[in-house]
This record gives sequence, C-alpha cells and structure tokens, in this order.
Amino acid sequence: MTTGGALPIQTPHSDAWNKVRERLRSEYGEATYNSWLKNIGLEAISNGHVTMSLPTKFLRDWVINNYANRIRQIWCLEADDIQSIDIHVKETGAAVTDSNAGQAPMEMTGQKVRPINADASPDSARNLKSQLDVRFTFDNFVVGKSNELAHAAARRVAEASDNIPFNPLYLYGGVGLGKTHLMHAIGHAIADNAPDKKVLYLSAEKFMFRFISALRYKDTMSFKEQFRSVDVLMIDDVQFIAGKESTQEEFFHTFNALVDQNHQIIISGDRSPTDLEGMEERMRSRLGWGLVADIHPTDYELRLGILQSKVEQAAINIDPRILEFLAHRITSNVRELEGAL
Repeated sequence: MTTGGALPIQTPHSDAWNKVRERLRSEYGEATYNSWLKNIGLEAISNGHVTMSLPTKFLRDWVINNYANRIRQIWCLEADDIQSIDIHVKETGAAVTDSNAGQAPMEMTGQKVRPINADASPDSARNLKSQLDVRFTFDNFVVGKSNELAHAAARRVAEASDNIPFNPLYLYGGVGLGKTHLMHAIGHAIADNAPDKKVLYLSAEKFMFRFISALRYKDTMSFKEQFRSVDVLMIDDVQFIAGKESTQEEFFHTFNALVDQNHQIIISGDRSPTDLEGMEERMRSRLGWGLVADIHPTDYELRLGILQSKVEQAAINIDPRILEFLAHRITSNVRELEGAL
C-alpha cells in the first residue's frame, strides 16, 4: 500500500492512478490540488473497486462531499474495469496522521514555545467569549458619520443566520478607530445569538505563530482542520502577514476553503486591500471580494459622544466643558481620547 500517490511496483492500474492525479491537478488547479487532493493515497484495487485513503477525517469528509464524484468519473475514464471508489481515513503509515491527538498544539512566542490555550479552539460560545474583550460590544460602540458603514456591515454579518450577506467583510482604518471593537462586537453577538456556531477570532500574528508551530511539529493537518472547519473566521490586523510568503500561502488556501463552504470570513486591516504592500495580488483580490468598509478619523461630534459614553459607563461625574475641551484637543484616535479620562 502507498500514500501520496505512486504504487511501489508496477501494476495494470499504476499508470491510470498517475493520470487520475494529473487530471485532478489540471482541472482544479495547483492551489486546490495541494490543499485537498495531494494527500490522497492509493491503497488497493480489487474487482473494479478502488480503495483510497486520507490522513484525517476532516480531509476525507471534505473530499467525499466535494470531489468524490469527479474522482470516480476520472477513474472510469482512465481504467475501463473500475466501477466504484471508496475513501477512508488511514490511521497509520507514512502519511501525516492524527498521532499527535491529545497533545496540546504549540505556539511560538519569540524564542519560547508554549502550549496554545485550549480556549483558543472554536468549540463553544464560552471559548469564544474568553477571547473577547467584554467592553467591546455593539451597545458600547458609538456611531457617527465616520464609522456608520462599518458598523452597519458588522451588525448585518453578526445577525445573519445561514444567508451570508457579503464574504469577506473587510474593515479597515487607522490605529484606534474601532476596527477591533467591531470585530469583538461581532464575536459577542454571534456567541449570544448562535452559540452552536464554531467561531475563531485571533490576530494575524497569532495565525502566523500557529502556522509556524504546525510546520515545526509536522502537524499541518491538525492546523488545516482547525481553521477550515469553523463557521466564522475573524482575523485582526491582516497587514501583519504582508511579506510573509508561506503564511500568506496558507491563509490563501484557508480563505478559499471557507468561501467554498459558504462560511463567513471577517478581516480587519490598517489600509484597503489594494494598498496592502507586501501582500500577493491574488490575496489582495480576494480580500476585496465582499464588502470593504473603511472607518474614517473621528469628527468632533463623534469624539464628544465617545467621551460622554465612557463617562456614563464609568458612572463618574465630569464637567461637560472638560469633555468638550478634550474632544477638541485630542483628534488622533479613540484610544488616546479614552486614555485622557
């Protein structure tokens, strides 16, 4: 038996298997082939029945749901005696397996390696809540002309059930203008309204660290399974992976896989997709597929509203003239505005 493709010795079907693989690569393209089909192993052929394998249940289920019919058709074209196929999970062997199951995946921070917190897995609303700032909800977000489009889009995505309004939702703006607040608010709303949904929120930096860890510990299949099985993926500060080719490549395949499944992607960045220097053109193009909503610098009215909201939340008494003075003087970003209180 073999994995990854070629038979150890020549058989009447070895040439057919090679042709099947090449046709799959040609029809679906290099990216899809490498993500989903490359690791199919040919196990046996008997009485017109082909047995193939994949290293994880997630990959097996995905291939069966999306490619099995075409694989069978190609087999029948390449070998007249083939009538049916079967794909199962290969528990052991040379292919990447789930042998690391039960071990905590690792996250690299600088030169140190530590286990990833189990709360980072998209298993429940409670786990999602643990990743979110309790202050960043829609109720606490002050809306003005500079952010009303982004706020409306975020609420639309958060309240959508099975009909995704736009994919991805891309929020961009300068530092401290509310992108992360809206991302957390979406997460809170989904956790409250649809607790069964698998939602994963993390920064692009953490995405890169986990990918590097998966490569280091030869556990890329678990990495793919975690990120490509979620209902909603939220990536904050995507500009962090600009110029990082391997991470961009994996993010590109993750993005495509989720869109193919009609699962929601929400991304934030510090500039529009077209202006992300160091990001591959194909990735910039995909980031602009859905709705791109920018958040402009705040005006005086919005800054004053934010200060008034913070004062109410903190239940403190401040002279309104002081709030007006601060709203006039601090114009850079909301974080500095809040820090002045």
